[in-house]
Amino acid sequence: MPDLLTQAMAFEGLAWVALAAFVAGVVRGFSGFGTALIYLPVAAQVMPPLWTILSLAAMDVIAPAVHIPAALRKGHPRDLMRLMGGVLLLLPVGLWVLTRVEPDVFRYAVSLLSLGMLVVLISGLRYRGTVTPSMVWGIGGAGGFLGGAAGVPGPPVILFYMASPHSASVVRANTTAYLFFYDLMLIGVLLVLGGFDILAFVIGLALALPALAGNLLGAALFHPERERLYRGVAYTIIAGAAISGLPILSGGG
Repeated sequence: MPDLLTQAMAFEGLAWVALAAFVAGVVRGFSGFGTALIYLPVAAQVMPPLWTILSLAAMDVIAPAVHIPAALRKGHPRDLMRLMGGVLLLLPVGLWVLTRVEPDVFRYAVSLLSLGMLVVLISGLRYRGTVTPSMVWGIGGAGGFLGGAAGVPGPPVILFYMASPHSASVVRANTTAYLFFYDLMLIGVLLVLGGFDILAFVIGLALALPALAGNLLGAALFHPERERLYRGVAYTIIAGAAISGLPILSGGG
């Protein structure tokens, strides 16, 4: 383990991804979203695709753990099981796609998905139809596929699941639990399929510290009367991270 920590600390892009983790934590702390949308485009510039999503899962699985008991009590267990069932079915497919694409393709996918999600957030676009139990399976499956292929399992839930008949508190609880168990499932599937890299995992665990520090700072900075300002800052940082991740701007693609 000491050797792994030494290797993790010697990783050439560590300062860059640690800064991204800290900024993502700050934005998460004062806006409640944005971790993956900020971290992934930046980390993909210095890490292989699998490392990028595995380090994010390791980084993002620690802090939310304390909220899971409450999320399970307040949420809707059957819907959560449907979401996770869909993830389990299509997450391996997404990971298979990830192993077949070039790193630049992955970077384009991550950046463009982040920009697309930013448009959704700004516009307030949501699915307005009825969400049935079978659709929840599909939403989980779409999240699993996107999570495996591009590291972003959240957009399908944000777009469609928030239109469910559940209250906002139930949706929030299920979404919190969904993202937590997605991270655990990703780690487990990579272990089973042989794609798990212990060094990337240790780097992710190390990044949990700046991410947590940023989260605490962001929460301390938050004032409800300035929510619009915070969202504007969050959107600007997400856009900057996504654009910076486009290979065409760094001589790739």
